[in-house]
Amino acid sequence: MKTMKTMKTMKRQKKFGMILSLLLLTFVLAGCTVTVGNGGSSSKSGNGSSFLGDGTPTGGNTSSNGSGSSGGSSSTTIGQRTKTSGCQIQGAYQDKQCTPGAIFPNATKAQICVSGYSSSVRNVPTSEKTEVYREYGIMHHTTGQYEVDHLISLELGGSNDIANLWPEAASPTPGFHQKDQVENYLHDQVCSGKISLKTAQGEIANDWLTVYKNMH
Repeated sequence: MKTMKTMKTMKRQKKFGMILSLLLLTFVLAGCTVTVGNGGSSSKSGNGSSFLGDGTPTGGNTSSNGSGSSGGSSSTTIGQRTKTSGCQIQGAYQDKQCTPGAIFPNATKAQICVSGYSSSVRNVPTSEKTEVYREYGIMHHTTGQYEVDHLISLELGGSNDIANLWPEAASPTPGFHQKDQVENYLHDQVCSGKISLKTAQGEIANDWLTVYKNMH
């Protein structure tokens, strides 16, 4: 009797193992990784976004394009980057589908308020700048006509990820020179404790021009 029960138990375990293997294979083929533990399962999609077992995102997209000793080697995208070509500058604004903004998630107020922080994390090679111009369809430009700008500036915890870069024109004004003023203003606001770093990042990513107008 015990032998029959043992055989049935082994069959059930074998069947369960085959089902689990098929499920894992399905996730692998879909470009996902799966972790199973006592707390439930979680998965990670191919683009780096993390999800709980019920499909709820746990955070923004991450990538390793941006690097720096203080900010960390990965960055978190603010919003969803849905385009990598055919990007269009919208007056004084970037194409939000191409440049939603990205930050170093571990950057803190204490770090960004130290003199020299921006220089320590700046890492935008020529190849990345060329790709930014290509995405926005700019094949030719003169010196000083554009600046490959960090939407969320490095001094506000922005990263070097291409999701945070766009070719900002000098003119018509307000252009990148005026945005530099906004970056310095918001940096001062954060370091003086008047606003939080997160608030400053949201203001410059969503509508830097309004901040500029309110400064004057």
